[in-house]
Amino acid sequence: MPRNGRSPTGGLASRTGWIGSVARFWEKTYAPDYVGLALLLSAYILLVFFVEPFHRMFFINNINIQYPHAAVERVPVPWNIAYAGGLPFICLVVWLSASKASLHKFHVTILGFLISIFLTLFITDTIKNAVGRPRPDLISRCKPAAGTPKDVLVTIDICTESEHHILHDGWRSFPSGHSSFAFSGLGFLALFFAGQMHVLRPRTDLSKALLAIAPLLGAAMIAISRCEDYRHDVYDVTCGSILGMGIAYFSYRRYYPRLRTQKCDQPYQSREASFNEGFGKIKNDEENTRSPRDFELSDEEDAQ
Repeated sequence: MPRNGRSPTGGLASRTGWIGSVARFWEKTYAPDYVGLALLLSAYILLVFFVEPFHRMFFINNINIQYPHAAVERVPVPWNIAYAGGLPFICLVVWLSASKASLHKFHVTILGFLISIFLTLFITDTIKNAVGRPRPDLISRCKPAAGTPKDVLVTIDICTESEHHILHDGWRSFPSGHSSFAFSGLGFLALFFAGQMHVLRPRTDLSKALLAIAPLLGAAMIAISRCEDYRHDVYDVTCGSILGMGIAYFSYRRYYPRLRTQKCDQPYQSREASFNEGFGKIKNDEENTRSPRDFELSDEEDAQ
């Protein structure tokens, strides 16, 4: 609730009927977050199936895009999902269950983790398609037609590759999706561990700090593998990693305080509690503005 006591929906929560009920439900629950999450997922699916990247022109003798196309990746997409999505999810559930966390803490932790992942996926693919930067292995994917001039800018039209995904994915180099996804999931897990174990407190055990850093090391190894497979260069991987970690931090801080606070292991109170507390504060303020004399009847009034 804002300090002036008015609800963010412009006072609709105080109305009666179904409008007021919907407004109160919107304010007291995490419905807006779930609606946003659903929109992100829907938008990402549309991007994957219906949007093709911008195809930048290129030189076929550009040495920066003449690396071999690796048919077998060190970290394929399914394994990246497992490492940076499935594994952190399991770790969060196990930690919360073992620590007997409250339902609210369990809820906002998993919700923040999912938002971190899907927001990263959407932003990464949006940028990928808009930039249309060629991958280091573009020439191997493209298979230029015989007789293509070397010192002239050419377009995708000179490519002979018939596999649609292999060809068009050659223009999705920036930023690295593996890197951003890895840091969005494992980075969120690292922030969670850091908060639960208070690793930024003075004289914290090194073992706790190493446990919090371990997910970041795993994410970094995934990012490095993209350079080893010649799917990206250092620039793509670095920007993707920063993007994923930045979104992970953004999503984490929406539900948890700073890591240096005393209660960094506990999330902010639920919206329902804040909502009720806000109305309680208004009621208390109104009561405090009245003196006890306002509720006392004079002898004459009592006689009447």
